[in-house]
Amino acid sequence: MADNVIIRFSDVTFEYHHNKPLLEEASFSVHSGSRITLMGQNGAGKSTLFKLITGELRPAEGDVFVTPKDASIAIARQVMPQDLAGFSVRDYFATAFTEKKYNLDKLIKDVFEVVNINQSAFAKASADATLSTILNKRVAELSGGQQARLLLAHALIQNPDILLLDEPTNNLDQAGIEHLTGFLMMYEKTVLVISHDADFLNAFSDGVLYLDVFTHKVEQYSGNYLDTVEEIKNRIERENLQNARMQLEIKEKRSQAEVFAHKGGKLRAVAKRMREAAEEAETAVVTVRQEDKTIRDFTISMQEFDKFFDGKILELSEISAVREHGMVTKEVEMTIRKNTHLLFTGPNGIGKTTMLQKLASGHGQGFKVAKDVKIGYYKQDFGNFNFSQKAFDALKEAMQKFDEHILRSTAAGFLLDGKLLDQPIAALSEGQKGLLSFCRLALMQPGLLILDEPTNHINFRHLPVIAKALHSYEGALVMVSHIPDFVSQIRIDQTIDLNSL
Repeated sequence: MADNVIIRFSDVTFEYHHNKPLLEEASFSVHSGSRITLMGQNGAGKSTLFKLITGELRPAEGDVFVTPKDASIAIARQVMPQDLAGFSVRDYFATAFTEKKYNLDKLIKDVFEVVNINQSAFAKASADATLSTILNKRVAELSGGQQARLLLAHALIQNPDILLLDEPTNNLDQAGIEHLTGFLMMYEKTVLVISHDADFLNAFSDGVLYLDVFTHKVEQYSGNYLDTVEEIKNRIERENLQNARMQLEIKEKRSQAEVFAHKGGKLRAVAKRMREAAEEAETAVVTVRQEDKTIRDFTISMQEFDKFFDGKILELSEISAVREHGMVTKEVEMTIRKNTHLLFTGPNGIGKTTMLQKLASGHGQGFKVAKDVKIGYYKQDFGNFNFSQKAFDALKEAMQKFDEHILRSTAAGFLLDGKLLDQPIAALSEGQKGLLSFCRLALMQPGLLILDEPTNHINFRHLPVIAKALHSYEGALVMVSHIPDFVSQIRIDQTIDLNSL
Protein backbone atom coordinates (compact mmCIF):
# COMPACT_ATOMS: atom_id res chain seq x y z
CA MET A 1 0.00 0.00 0.00
CA ALA A 2 1.30 3.42 -0.89
CA ASP A 3 2.11 5.82 1.93
CA ASN A 4 0.72 8.94 0.25
CA VAL A 5 -2.52 10.40 1.58
CA ILE A 6 -5.23 10.70 -1.10
CA ILE A 7 -8.10 12.00 1.10
CA ARG A 8 -7.78 14.20 4.18
CA PHE A 9 -10.47 15.81 6.33
CA SER A 10 -9.16 18.64 8.53
CA ASP A 11 -11.50 19.81 11.33
CA VAL A 12 -14.54 19.43 9.09
CA THR A 13 -17.90 20.59 10.40
CA PHE A 14 -21.05 20.03 8.36
CA GLU A 15 -24.72 20.57 9.20
CA TYR A 16 -27.98 20.52 7.27
CA HIS A 17 -29.77 22.42 10.03
CA HIS A 18 -28.36 25.21 12.20
CA ASN A 19 -26.74 23.96 15.42
CA LYS A 20 -27.45 20.32 14.51
CA PRO A 21 -24.12 19.11 13.07
CA LEU A 22 -23.63 15.77 11.37
CA LEU A 23 -19.86 16.24 11.55
CA GLU A 24 -18.09 18.44 14.09
CA GLU A 25 -14.37 19.12 13.71
CA ALA A 26 -13.88 15.71 12.11
CA SER A 27 -10.32 14.84 11.05
CA PHE A 28 -8.93 11.72 9.39
CA SER A 29 -6.85 10.66 6.41
CA VAL A 30 -7.06 7.86 3.84
CA HIS A 31 -3.95 6.49 2.17
CA SER A 32 -3.85 5.70 -1.52
CA GLY A 33 -4.65 2.06 -2.28
CA SER A 34 -6.43 1.39 1.01
CA ARG A 35 -9.83 -0.30 1.37
CA ILE A 36 -11.83 1.50 4.02
CA THR A 37 -15.17 0.67 5.63
CA LEU A 38 -17.45 3.47 6.84
CA MET A 39 -19.32 2.45 9.98
CA GLY A 40 -22.06 4.33 11.80
CA GLN A 41 -25.70 4.30 12.75
CA ASN A 42 -28.41 5.10 10.19
CA GLY A 43 -28.43 8.87 9.79
CA ALA A 44 -24.91 9.36 11.19
CA GLY A 45 -23.78 10.99 7.95
CA LYS A 46 -22.00 8.26 5.98
CA SER A 47 -23.56 9.16 2.63
CA THR A 48 -22.99 12.85 3.44
CA LEU A 49 -19.30 12.12 3.93
CA PHE A 50 -19.21 10.67 0.41
CA LYS A 51 -20.81 13.85 -0.94
CA LEU A 52 -18.15 15.93 0.83
CA ILE A 53 -15.45 13.85 -0.87
CA THR A 54 -17.00 14.26 -4.32
CA GLY A 55 -17.52 17.99 -3.77
CA GLU A 56 -21.30 17.74 -4.10
CA LEU A 57 -21.42 19.26 -0.59
CA ARG A 58 -19.00 21.67 1.07
CA PRO A 59 -18.16 21.86 4.77
CA ALA A 60 -19.37 24.73 6.94
CA GLU A 61 -15.93 24.78 8.53
CA GLY A 62 -12.64 23.00 7.93
CA ASP A 63 -11.26 21.57 4.72
CA VAL A 64 -11.52 18.45 2.58
CA PHE A 65 -8.40 17.69 0.55
CA VAL A 66 -8.16 15.21 -2.34
CA THR A 67 -4.60 14.74 -3.58
CA PRO A 68 -3.84 15.13 -6.42
CA LYS A 69 -6.58 17.62 -7.19
CA ASP A 70 -7.35 15.91 -10.50
CA ALA A 71 -7.81 12.47 -8.89
CA SER A 72 -10.89 10.87 -10.45
CA ILE A 73 -13.76 9.90 -8.16
CA ALA A 74 -16.72 7.64 -8.95
CA ILE A 75 -19.58 6.66 -6.70
CA ALA A 76 -21.88 3.65 -6.88
CA ARG A 77 -25.03 4.91 -5.21
CA GLN A 78 -27.56 2.93 -3.17
CA VAL A 79 -30.47 3.40 -5.54
CA MET A 80 -30.94 4.26 -9.19
CA PRO A 81 -31.63 8.00 -9.66
CA GLN A 82 -35.21 8.44 -10.88
CA ASP A 83 -34.15 10.83 -13.64
CA LEU A 84 -32.02 8.07 -15.19
CA ALA A 85 -34.53 5.22 -14.89
CA GLY A 86 -36.03 6.03 -18.29
CA PHE A 87 -32.66 5.86 -20.08
CA SER A 88 -31.57 2.87 -22.11
CA VAL A 89 -28.73 0.94 -20.51
CA ARG A 90 -26.35 2.27 -23.19
CA ASP A 91 -27.39 5.89 -22.59
CA TYR A 92 -27.13 5.36 -18.83
CA PHE A 93 -23.47 4.36 -19.17
CA ALA A 94 -22.82 7.30 -21.49
CA THR A 95 -23.55 9.58 -18.50
CA ALA A 96 -20.39 8.24 -16.82
CA PHE A 97 -18.22 10.26 -19.22
CA THR A 98 -17.95 13.94 -20.03
CA GLU A 99 -16.90 13.15 -23.61
CA LYS A 100 -18.46 10.78 -26.12
CA LYS A 101 -16.89 7.31 -26.05
CA TYR A 102 -16.85 5.71 -29.49
CA ASN A 103 -15.93 2.34 -27.97
CA LEU A 104 -18.67 2.57 -25.32
CA ASP A 105 -20.25 -0.81 -26.13
CA LYS A 106 -16.91 -2.57 -25.70
CA LEU A 107 -16.27 -0.75 -22.41
CA ILE A 108 -19.71 -1.80 -21.19
CA LYS A 109 -19.13 -5.40 -22.25
CA ASP A 110 -15.82 -5.48 -20.34
CA VAL A 111 -17.29 -3.99 -17.17
CA PHE A 112 -20.25 -6.40 -17.35
CA GLU A 113 -17.77 -9.24 -17.01
CA VAL A 114 -16.26 -7.55 -13.95
CA VAL A 115 -19.61 -7.30 -12.15
CA ASN A 116 -20.77 -10.72 -13.36
CA ILE A 117 -23.78 -9.45 -15.28
CA ASN A 118 -23.58 -11.87 -18.20
CA GLN A 119 -23.27 -14.86 -15.93
CA SER A 120 -26.27 -14.53 -13.63
CA ALA A 121 -28.14 -11.26 -14.04
CA PHE A 122 -29.41 -11.41 -17.63
CA ALA A 123 -30.65 -14.10 -19.96
CA LYS A 124 -28.24 -15.01 -22.76
CA ALA A 125 -28.94 -16.72 -26.00
CA SER A 126 -25.59 -15.73 -27.48
CA ALA A 127 -23.03 -13.23 -26.24
CA ASP A 128 -23.61 -10.63 -28.97
CA ALA A 129 -27.39 -10.93 -28.97
CA THR A 130 -27.48 -10.66 -25.19
CA LEU A 131 -25.32 -7.52 -25.11
CA SER A 132 -27.44 -5.84 -27.76
CA THR A 133 -30.62 -6.77 -25.93
CA ILE A 134 -29.34 -5.45 -22.62
CA LEU A 135 -28.00 -2.17 -23.99
CA ASN A 136 -31.33 -1.27 -25.57
CA LYS A 137 -33.41 -2.05 -22.49
CA ARG A 138 -34.70 0.75 -20.30
CA VAL A 139 -33.08 0.81 -16.86
CA ALA A 140 -36.52 0.84 -15.24
CA GLU A 141 -37.29 -2.56 -16.83
CA LEU A 142 -34.51 -4.26 -14.86
CA SER A 143 -34.88 -5.95 -11.50
CA GLY A 144 -33.48 -4.49 -8.30
CA GLY A 145 -30.54 -6.90 -8.43
CA GLN A 146 -29.79 -6.02 -12.05
CA GLN A 147 -29.95 -2.31 -11.26
CA ALA A 148 -27.59 -2.85 -8.32
CA ARG A 149 -25.04 -4.35 -10.70
CA LEU A 150 -25.53 -1.45 -13.13
CA LEU A 151 -24.90 1.07 -10.37
CA LEU A 152 -21.63 -0.68 -9.54
CA ALA A 153 -20.64 -1.07 -13.20
CA HIS A 154 -21.37 2.62 -13.85
CA ALA A 155 -18.74 3.53 -11.23
CA LEU A 156 -16.19 0.92 -12.31
CA ILE A 157 -16.34 1.80 -16.01
CA GLN A 158 -14.77 5.15 -15.09
CA ASN A 159 -11.69 3.38 -13.65
CA PRO A 160 -11.56 5.94 -10.83
CA ASP A 161 -8.65 6.71 -8.51
CA ILE A 162 -11.19 6.78 -5.65
CA LEU A 163 -14.12 4.35 -5.71
CA LEU A 164 -17.01 5.10 -3.36
CA LEU A 165 -19.51 2.27 -2.82
CA ASP A 166 -22.76 3.03 -1.00
CA GLU A 167 -24.44 -0.21 0.15
CA PRO A 168 -23.20 -2.17 -2.90
CA THR A 169 -24.58 -5.54 -1.74
CA ASN A 170 -28.19 -4.35 -1.57
CA ASN A 171 -30.32 -6.52 -3.90
CA LEU A 172 -27.34 -8.69 -4.89
CA ASP A 173 -27.76 -12.45 -4.59
CA GLN A 174 -25.02 -14.54 -2.95
CA ALA A 175 -23.19 -15.13 -6.22
CA GLY A 176 -23.15 -11.39 -6.88
CA ILE A 177 -21.82 -10.62 -3.40
CA GLU A 178 -19.05 -13.21 -3.74
CA HIS A 179 -18.05 -11.84 -7.14
CA LEU A 180 -17.95 -8.27 -5.81
CA THR A 181 -15.91 -9.33 -2.80
CA GLY A 182 -13.31 -11.01 -5.01
CA PHE A 183 -13.08 -7.96 -7.24
CA LEU A 184 -12.53 -5.58 -4.32
CA MET A 185 -9.84 -7.82 -2.83
CA MET A 186 -7.87 -7.43 -6.07
CA TYR A 187 -8.66 -3.75 -6.71
CA GLU A 188 -5.44 -1.73 -6.49
CA LYS A 189 -6.90 1.75 -6.17
CA THR A 190 -8.58 3.41 -3.18
CA VAL A 191 -12.00 2.14 -2.08
CA LEU A 192 -14.39 3.45 0.56
CA VAL A 193 -17.43 1.31 1.30
CA ILE A 194 -20.64 1.89 3.24
CA SER A 195 -22.35 -1.39 4.06
CA HIS A 196 -24.19 -3.16 6.87
CA ASP A 197 -23.08 -6.61 5.68
CA ALA A 198 -20.47 -7.63 8.28
CA ASP A 199 -19.15 -10.72 6.46
CA PHE A 200 -18.79 -8.80 3.19
CA LEU A 201 -16.91 -5.95 4.87
CA ASN A 202 -14.62 -8.22 6.83
CA ALA A 203 -13.43 -10.00 3.68
CA PHE A 204 -11.50 -7.06 2.21
CA SER A 205 -11.33 -4.08 4.62
CA ASP A 206 -7.94 -2.97 5.93
CA GLY A 207 -9.24 0.03 7.86
CA VAL A 208 -12.41 1.49 9.36
CA LEU A 209 -13.77 5.02 9.76
CA TYR A 210 -16.45 5.15 12.44
CA LEU A 211 -18.91 8.07 12.33
CA ASP A 212 -20.14 8.56 15.88
CA VAL A 213 -23.74 9.81 15.77
CA PHE A 214 -23.44 11.09 19.36
CA THR A 215 -20.16 13.05 19.23
CA HIS A 216 -20.24 13.83 15.46
CA LYS A 217 -16.56 12.86 15.30
CA VAL A 218 -14.85 10.32 13.06
CA GLU A 219 -12.79 7.61 14.74
CA GLN A 220 -10.13 5.83 12.67
CA TYR A 221 -9.10 2.19 13.12
CA SER A 222 -6.64 -0.15 11.41
CA GLY A 223 -7.47 -3.76 10.67
CA ASN A 224 -10.50 -5.53 9.31
CA TYR A 225 -14.11 -4.94 10.22
CA LEU A 226 -14.56 -7.59 12.90
CA ASP A 227 -11.25 -6.59 14.55
CA THR A 228 -12.60 -3.05 14.81
CA VAL A 229 -15.92 -4.17 16.29
CA GLU A 230 -14.01 -6.22 18.90
CA GLU A 231 -11.64 -3.33 19.63
CA ILE A 232 -14.56 -0.95 20.20
CA LYS A 233 -16.24 -3.47 22.49
CA ASN A 234 -13.05 -3.97 24.54
CA ARG A 235 -12.49 -0.22 24.75
CA ILE A 236 -15.98 0.35 26.13
CA GLU A 237 -15.40 -2.36 28.75
CA ARG A 238 -12.08 -0.76 29.77
CA GLU A 239 -13.64 2.68 29.99
CA ASN A 240 -16.54 1.42 32.09
CA LEU A 241 -14.12 -0.37 34.42
CA GLN A 242 -11.93 2.73 34.73
CA ASN A 243 -14.94 4.90 35.47
CA ALA A 244 -16.20 2.48 38.12
CA ARG A 245 -12.83 2.68 39.90
CA MET A 246 -12.74 6.47 39.64
CA GLN A 247 -16.28 6.86 40.95
CA LEU A 248 -15.39 4.70 43.96
CA GLU A 249 -12.29 6.82 44.58
CA ILE A 250 -14.31 10.04 44.27
CA LYS A 251 -16.90 8.76 46.73
CA GLU A 252 -14.23 7.74 49.26
CA LYS A 253 -12.38 11.08 49.06
CA ARG A 254 -15.56 13.12 49.41
CA SER A 255 -16.59 11.01 52.40
CA GLN A 256 -13.17 11.53 54.01
CA ALA A 257 -13.35 15.27 53.30
CA GLU A 258 -16.68 15.46 55.15
CA VAL A 259 -15.22 13.67 58.17
CA PHE A 260 -12.14 15.92 58.38
CA ALA A 261 -14.13 19.10 57.74
CA HIS A 262 -16.31 18.44 60.80
CA LYS A 263 -13.29 17.88 63.05
CA GLY A 264 -12.19 21.48 62.51
CA GLY A 265 -8.76 22.97 63.13
CA LYS A 266 -5.85 21.88 60.98
CA LEU A 267 -7.92 19.00 59.65
CA ARG A 268 -9.92 21.45 57.56
CA ALA A 269 -6.83 21.82 55.35
CA VAL A 270 -6.79 18.03 54.94
CA ALA A 271 -10.48 18.14 54.02
CA LYS A 272 -9.73 20.76 51.37
CA ARG A 273 -7.01 18.57 49.85
CA MET A 274 -9.42 15.63 49.85
CA ARG A 275 -12.05 17.67 47.99
CA GLU A 276 -9.41 18.81 45.49
CA ALA A 277 -8.34 15.17 45.01
CA ALA A 278 -11.97 14.21 44.38
CA GLU A 279 -12.31 16.99 41.80
CA GLU A 280 -9.09 15.85 40.11
CA ALA A 281 -10.43 12.30 40.02
CA GLU A 282 -13.61 13.58 38.37
CA THR A 283 -11.56 15.01 35.51
CA ALA A 284 -10.15 11.51 34.94
CA VAL A 285 -13.62 10.08 34.32
CA VAL A 286 -13.85 9.43 30.59
CA THR A 287 -16.87 9.78 28.37
CA VAL A 288 -17.66 6.22 27.43
CA ARG A 289 -18.27 5.79 23.72
CA GLN A 290 -21.95 5.09 23.29
CA GLU A 291 -23.02 2.09 21.26
CA ASP A 292 -25.30 2.51 18.28
CA LYS A 293 -28.91 2.52 19.37
CA THR A 294 -30.97 -0.51 18.42
CA ILE A 295 -34.66 -0.37 17.63
CA ARG A 296 -37.04 -1.65 20.29
CA ASP A 297 -38.75 -5.01 20.05
CA PHE A 298 -41.99 -4.66 18.12
CA THR A 299 -44.81 -6.72 16.72
CA ILE A 300 -46.75 -6.54 13.49
CA SER A 301 -50.28 -7.43 14.51
CA MET A 302 -52.46 -9.26 12.03
CA GLN A 303 -55.58 -7.66 10.61
CA GLU A 304 -58.75 -8.62 12.47
CA PHE A 305 -61.09 -10.76 10.37
CA ASP A 306 -64.76 -11.47 10.97
CA LYS A 307 -65.82 -14.80 12.39
CA PHE A 308 -66.92 -16.10 8.98
CA PHE A 309 -63.46 -15.73 7.40
CA ASP A 310 -62.15 -19.14 6.30
CA GLY A 311 -58.45 -18.27 6.80
CA LYS A 312 -57.52 -18.35 3.10
CA ILE A 313 -55.61 -15.14 2.40
CA LEU A 314 -53.79 -15.85 -0.88
CA GLU A 315 -54.32 -18.49 -3.56
CA LEU A 316 -51.69 -19.09 -6.27
CA SER A 317 -52.62 -20.83 -9.52
CA GLU A 318 -49.47 -20.11 -11.54
CA ILE A 319 -45.89 -18.93 -11.01
CA SER A 320 -43.62 -17.34 -13.59
CA ALA A 321 -39.86 -16.98 -13.90
CA VAL A 322 -37.45 -15.43 -16.40
CA ARG A 323 -35.19 -18.10 -17.86
CA GLU A 324 -32.55 -18.16 -20.62
CA HIS A 325 -34.99 -18.35 -23.51
CA GLY A 326 -37.85 -16.30 -22.12
CA MET A 327 -40.63 -16.46 -19.56
CA VAL A 328 -41.51 -19.83 -18.03
CA THR A 329 -44.90 -20.31 -16.36
CA LYS A 330 -45.90 -23.24 -14.18
CA GLU A 331 -49.40 -24.07 -12.94
CA VAL A 332 -49.68 -24.64 -9.20
CA GLU A 333 -52.36 -25.10 -6.57
CA MET A 334 -51.20 -23.33 -3.45
CA THR A 335 -53.17 -21.71 -0.66
CA ILE A 336 -51.50 -19.35 1.78
CA ARG A 337 -53.55 -19.17 4.94
CA LYS A 338 -53.24 -17.15 8.11
CA ASN A 339 -49.99 -17.79 9.99
CA THR A 340 -48.26 -19.16 6.87
CA HIS A 341 -44.87 -17.83 5.77
CA LEU A 342 -43.76 -18.25 2.14
CA LEU A 343 -40.24 -17.59 0.81
CA PHE A 344 -39.41 -17.01 -2.89
CA THR A 345 -35.80 -17.77 -3.86
CA GLY A 346 -33.72 -17.58 -7.04
CA PRO A 347 -30.90 -15.53 -8.60
CA ASN A 348 -31.10 -11.86 -9.56
CA GLY A 349 -33.26 -11.17 -12.60
CA ILE A 350 -35.38 -14.31 -12.39
CA GLY A 351 -38.56 -12.41 -11.53
CA LYS A 352 -38.88 -12.41 -7.74
CA THR A 353 -39.56 -8.67 -7.46
CA THR A 354 -42.00 -8.79 -10.38
CA MET A 355 -43.88 -11.57 -8.62
CA LEU A 356 -44.12 -9.57 -5.38
CA GLN A 357 -45.21 -6.42 -7.22
CA LYS A 358 -48.08 -8.36 -8.78
CA LEU A 359 -49.14 -9.74 -5.40
CA ALA A 360 -48.89 -6.30 -3.77
CA SER A 361 -51.23 -4.86 -6.41
CA GLY A 362 -53.92 -7.19 -5.09
CA HIS A 363 -55.09 -8.36 -8.49
CA GLY A 364 -53.65 -10.07 -11.56
CA GLN A 365 -53.39 -13.33 -13.44
CA GLY A 366 -52.31 -16.41 -11.53
CA PHE A 367 -53.33 -15.46 -8.00
CA LYS A 368 -56.24 -14.31 -5.87
CA VAL A 369 -56.13 -12.25 -2.68
CA ALA A 370 -59.12 -12.70 -0.37
CA LYS A 371 -61.63 -9.88 -0.25
CA ASP A 372 -60.92 -6.94 2.11
CA VAL A 373 -57.44 -8.20 3.03
CA LYS A 374 -55.08 -5.33 3.89
CA ILE A 375 -51.74 -5.70 2.12
CA GLY A 376 -48.57 -4.38 3.77
CA TYR A 377 -45.72 -4.03 1.27
CA TYR A 378 -42.03 -3.43 2.03
CA LYS A 379 -40.74 -2.35 -1.36
CA GLN A 380 -36.99 -2.56 -1.81
CA ASP A 381 -36.67 0.88 -3.44
CA PHE A 382 -39.35 2.50 -1.23
CA GLY A 383 -41.19 3.43 -4.42
CA ASN A 384 -44.55 3.03 -2.65
CA PHE A 385 -43.76 6.15 -0.58
CA ASN A 386 -44.64 9.66 -1.70
CA PHE A 387 -41.21 11.21 -1.12
CA SER A 388 -42.61 14.73 -0.83
CA GLN A 389 -44.93 13.64 1.97
CA LYS A 390 -43.88 14.16 5.59
CA ALA A 391 -42.91 10.98 7.42
CA PHE A 392 -45.56 11.70 10.07
CA ASP A 393 -48.33 11.82 7.46
CA ALA A 394 -47.15 8.57 5.85
CA LEU A 395 -47.56 6.84 9.20
CA LYS A 396 -50.85 8.59 9.98
CA GLU A 397 -52.54 7.37 6.81
CA ALA A 398 -51.49 3.79 7.56
CA MET A 399 -53.49 3.73 10.80
CA GLN A 400 -57.07 2.53 10.70
CA LYS A 401 -57.85 4.72 13.72
CA PHE A 402 -55.49 7.65 14.21
CA ASP A 403 -53.93 8.05 17.65
CA GLU A 404 -51.04 10.50 17.75
CA HIS A 405 -49.64 9.13 21.00
CA ILE A 406 -49.48 5.59 19.60
CA LEU A 407 -47.96 6.89 16.35
CA ARG A 408 -45.18 8.84 18.04
CA SER A 409 -44.48 6.13 20.62
CA THR A 410 -44.23 3.47 17.91
CA ALA A 411 -42.04 5.72 15.75
CA ALA A 412 -39.69 6.38 18.68
CA GLY A 413 -39.14 2.65 18.94
CA PHE A 414 -37.83 2.77 15.37
CA LEU A 415 -35.50 5.70 16.24
CA LEU A 416 -37.76 8.14 14.39
CA ASP A 417 -38.02 11.21 16.60
CA GLY A 418 -40.20 14.28 16.17
CA LYS A 419 -37.61 16.07 14.05
CA LEU A 420 -37.42 13.19 11.56
CA LEU A 421 -41.20 12.75 11.47
CA ASP A 422 -41.58 16.40 10.49
CA GLN A 423 -39.28 16.00 7.47
CA PRO A 424 -40.29 14.96 3.96
CA ILE A 425 -39.47 11.32 3.30
CA ALA A 426 -36.99 12.37 0.61
CA ALA A 427 -34.83 13.98 3.33
CA LEU A 428 -34.43 10.72 5.28
CA SER A 429 -31.45 8.43 4.80
CA GLU A 430 -32.11 5.12 3.05
CA GLY A 431 -31.78 3.34 6.41
CA GLN A 432 -34.32 5.68 7.99
CA LYS A 433 -36.71 5.03 5.10
CA GLY A 434 -36.37 1.32 5.84
CA LEU A 435 -37.21 1.87 9.51
CA LEU A 436 -40.13 4.10 8.48
CA SER A 437 -41.40 1.22 6.31
CA PHE A 438 -41.37 -1.20 9.23
CA CYS A 439 -42.98 1.38 11.50
CA ARG A 440 -45.77 1.83 8.97
CA LEU A 441 -46.32 -1.93 8.77
CA ALA A 442 -46.53 -2.14 12.57
CA LEU A 443 -49.19 0.60 12.60
CA MET A 444 -51.08 -0.80 9.60
CA GLN A 445 -51.78 -4.28 10.99
CA PRO A 446 -51.96 -6.03 7.58
CA GLY A 447 -53.48 -9.41 6.80
CA LEU A 448 -50.94 -10.09 4.01
CA LEU A 449 -47.34 -8.97 4.50
CA ILE A 450 -45.12 -8.76 1.40
CA LEU A 451 -41.41 -8.13 1.94
CA ASP A 452 -38.94 -7.50 -0.90
CA GLU A 453 -35.35 -7.56 0.42
CA PRO A 454 -36.27 -6.15 3.86
CA THR A 455 -32.64 -6.09 5.05
CA ASN A 456 -31.61 -3.48 2.45
CA HIS A 457 -30.15 -0.35 4.06
CA ILE A 458 -30.87 -1.61 7.60
CA ASN A 459 -28.16 -1.46 10.29
CA PHE A 460 -27.14 -5.02 11.17
CA ARG A 461 -27.93 -4.34 14.85
CA HIS A 462 -31.62 -3.98 13.98
CA LEU A 463 -31.92 -7.19 11.95
CA PRO A 464 -32.43 -9.66 14.85
CA VAL A 465 -35.24 -7.44 16.20
CA ILE A 466 -36.90 -7.31 12.78
CA ALA A 467 -36.47 -11.07 12.27
CA LYS A 468 -38.11 -11.73 15.65
CA ALA A 469 -41.14 -9.63 14.69
CA LEU A 470 -41.51 -11.37 11.33
CA HIS A 471 -41.05 -14.80 12.90
CA SER A 472 -44.03 -14.21 15.20
CA TYR A 473 -46.29 -12.54 12.59
CA GLU A 474 -49.60 -14.43 12.47
CA GLY A 475 -50.90 -13.27 9.11
CA ALA A 476 -49.79 -14.50 5.69
CA LEU A 477 -46.19 -13.54 4.86
CA VAL A 478 -44.50 -13.64 1.45
CA MET A 479 -40.81 -12.68 1.37
CA VAL A 480 -37.73 -12.39 -0.81
CA SER A 481 -34.33 -12.03 0.88
CA HIS A 482 -30.74 -12.72 -0.19
CA ILE A 483 -29.39 -12.86 3.39
CA PRO A 484 -29.42 -16.52 4.57
CA ASP A 485 -28.62 -15.64 8.20
CA PHE A 486 -31.62 -13.30 8.37
CA VAL A 487 -33.95 -15.85 6.77
CA SER A 488 -32.76 -18.54 9.19
CA GLN A 489 -34.19 -16.51 12.09
CA ILE A 490 -37.70 -16.46 10.61
CA ARG A 491 -40.18 -19.32 10.51
CA ILE A 492 -40.60 -20.33 6.85
CA ASP A 493 -43.40 -22.80 6.13
CA GLN A 494 -43.07 -23.05 2.34
CA THR A 495 -40.34 -22.17 -0.17
CA ILE A 496 -40.67 -21.66 -3.92
CA ASP A 497 -37.40 -21.72 -5.87
CA LEU A 498 -38.06 -19.89 -9.15
CA ASN A 499 -34.84 -21.33 -10.54
CA SER A 500 -36.36 -24.81 -10.46
CA LEU A 501 -39.34 -23.98 -12.70
